[in-house]
Amino acid sequence: MKKLKNLDLTLEMDKKMYKKKLKVLQYEMLNAQQFLFNNKIGLIIAFEGMDAAGKGGAIKRLTERIDPRGLIVTPISAPQPHEMRYHYMHRFWRKLPQHGQIAIFDRSWYGRVLVERIEGFAEEHEWKRAYNEINDFEKQLTDEDYIMIKFWIHIDADEQLKRFNDRAADPYKSWKLTDEDWRNREKFSLYSEAADEMFAKTDTENAPWCLIPGNDKLYARVQVLKEVISHIEKEAARRGLQLTNVFEEQKEVAADVELTEFIEIQPKPKKSKKKKSK
Repeated sequence: MKKLKNLDLTLEMDKKMYKKKLKVLQYEMLNAQQFLFNNKIGLIIAFEGMDAAGKGGAIKRLTERIDPRGLIVTPISAPQPHEMRYHYMHRFWRKLPQHGQIAIFDRSWYGRVLVERIEGFAEEHEWKRAYNEINDFEKQLTDEDYIMIKFWIHIDADEQLKRFNDRAADPYKSWKLTDEDWRNREKFSLYSEAADEMFAKTDTENAPWCLIPGNDKLYARVQVLKEVISHIEKEAARRGLQLTNVFEEQKEVAADVELTEFIEIQPKPKKSKKKKSK
């Protein structure tokens, strides 16, 4: 069973190795995006985790080299008044990607069993039944032409405090820090307990949870990329497909076309006329 206490938060990666791995994995991610587009398979990725865990940084490295035309990144905050008039899942249905597109949710429908549970925005019977509602929602999508993976990036309380203080001192990052973030620190253990229960009840084969140690940002970013690519390969194989190198295939096709065109435009050798014998 996946639990936060089992994560090794000491895992780290040096900057030189990070840059090398990032370059390779981002190329593979771009290739995977083209594969999904060509096969009209949608990819849905949900990110959850403690405040300042590095979700934004991981999303940036995951997406910065892929085609933006096939990508939707949706930050999720508290529902707007007009959204409260619908079932809480309604606003997520409206943000799903087309087949062949990638959709990333920075926070997600799991708010019902996390912040809404802990802050009392949902009644106990509401958040308890949400586990089955969420599993059904995800199953409907993955039974169709969608692949789904869910990330929890985790840091410990000491690392979170360090990052909060760094943000407060940096004018380029201070906007990320709110009074609510400071209040949530007092409920760190409650969020950890809720997350463990969430993993136990919603970690499914079709839509798995992937827990990422996040105390070292470089390690976390690389792991997210590796897990996404690995999951796409697994789901492609389940569909009887193989995640091949799309770009190499395109080069081979282009080379074949170029060779064919070259052959077609070459002048045919003239036949030599034989002299008639008298």
